[in-house]
Amino acid sequence: MSQALITALQNPALYPHPVDGFSVIETHISWVVLTGPFAYKIKKPVDFGFLNFTTLEARKHFCEEELRLNQRLTRDLYLEVLPISGSAEAPQVNGEDAVIEYALKMRQFPQEQLLAHVQARGELNEAHIDALAKQIADFHQATPQVATDHVLCNATAIVAPLRQNFEQIRPMLSDKADLQQLDALEAWTETSLERLWPDLEARARDGLIRECHGDIHLGNATLLDGHATLFDCIEFNEPFRLTDIALDTAFLVMDLEDRGLKCLARRLLNSWLEHTGDYGSLKLFNLYKTHRALVRAKVALFRLGQEQDAVQRAVILRQYRAYASLAESYSSIPARLLAVTRGVSAVGKSQVALRLVEALGAIRIRSDVERKRMLGEQQTDGSTELNTGIYSQDASEAVYQRLNHLADLALHAGYPVVLDATYLKRPQRQAAQRVADETGVPFLILDCHAPDSVLANWLQQRQQEGNDPSDATLAVIEAQRAGQDPLEEVELPYCKRVDTPDSASLTELVSAVRQRFPNL
Repeated sequence: MSQALITALQNPALYPHPVDGFSVIETHISWVVLTGPFAYKIKKPVDFGFLNFTTLEARKHFCEEELRLNQRLTRDLYLEVLPISGSAEAPQVNGEDAVIEYALKMRQFPQEQLLAHVQARGELNEAHIDALAKQIADFHQATPQVATDHVLCNATAIVAPLRQNFEQIRPMLSDKADLQQLDALEAWTETSLERLWPDLEARARDGLIRECHGDIHLGNATLLDGHATLFDCIEFNEPFRLTDIALDTAFLVMDLEDRGLKCLARRLLNSWLEHTGDYGSLKLFNLYKTHRALVRAKVALFRLGQEQDAVQRAVILRQYRAYASLAESYSSIPARLLAVTRGVSAVGKSQVALRLVEALGAIRIRSDVERKRMLGEQQTDGSTELNTGIYSQDASEAVYQRLNHLADLALHAGYPVVLDATYLKRPQRQAAQRVADETGVPFLILDCHAPDSVLANWLQQRQQEGNDPSDATLAVIEAQRAGQDPLEEVELPYCKRVDTPDSASLTELVSAVRQRFPNL
């Protein structure tokens, strides 16, 4: 009946709007009838264990859930749930007779705007990633927390799907090397779970298990009115959706890395961390990315049992092994360092730090962001803001202590770190170096310079754009220069000068760091 219904729905007379033509997208769980201005999504009456759409009431419920859940992310894409009455051969959309099916009406968008297709054309850029990171972070901070007494709000529930991967993958493998690799991954996962169990419990206790998206990857994001927008979250399975916000984010980080986009993956992670402040999640990301890669590997294997063609079976196995190898890469021993930027405001320190983020996988921690997270916005009467309010000496000391604390968290999680602040005072640099010494990692000072004319232009540009967290003015910069402590001779072996307007200087910095620390 369902296939007959899909055929019958391709009739322009059934719709109260112009129809440009019909096409149908079919997946294993739904049909989507495209009309031009709108799309109508109908769920298949199937039961795969992890979802069950076999009853009309269930299909209605999950259409309504899909509408509710996705409207959290975009209110002009998912529009309404409509009843279909009549018969499969002669249906009526939004009719008044007995209902035979339900359709979720959506605004239609060109398939070439899917970010997976944008990326395949080589057009995915930093602006798309920054927009996604902000949308995901804002969503995670707004979406409801799962009650701490909920059956899914504990470490056991978080790790259940991680362990399930191995149970489901192993019977589908026969090659000895594949099985040995899977055994090693399982052993590493179990060791990681034992070590991280208190952190997993803390995630649940601290309200970080939330009603998430559950399926964040480039195939579920599109350009809508020119803006990168997430859609198609999981509505059919609560355990897939009620999860750690970091596990939700790890899917897209893994997806970008799988596509060979490491720089964008690192940019996304750093931006998400800056928006959420959830640096405590860093120690879990490799474990979570391993899980997401193994889920993709498992889904590939599910098709293996349905495929008889030898060539296609070989393609599926290659896809499985690519994901398994990606998962394995997350278990490697990390290389770490702690770098601090040094220089007056607007000299380009954040861009220097971002270059190390993208090139080396560092975590950038910004004083301007953390200051406002801790202390709020600066209240000013128009006078210089240096040494007043959130920029007072006591406030600044608290901010630098916060930077050191977050650096310690990220270093212990296995990441190189760049602390993006002025570090014009010798005691500030000494405190950061103690963190490096206590963690047993190399320390580096990035001494940033730019001509006054360039600095003034950059300052004016970011003030006009109005999206930079710094409140610095020319008066503040002059005061910083007057009050700075010069680098001492003992610091010079750890120091690297960077001329920030010179792209060659930035490239040379990355090369120098890689040469000095070859394991990064």
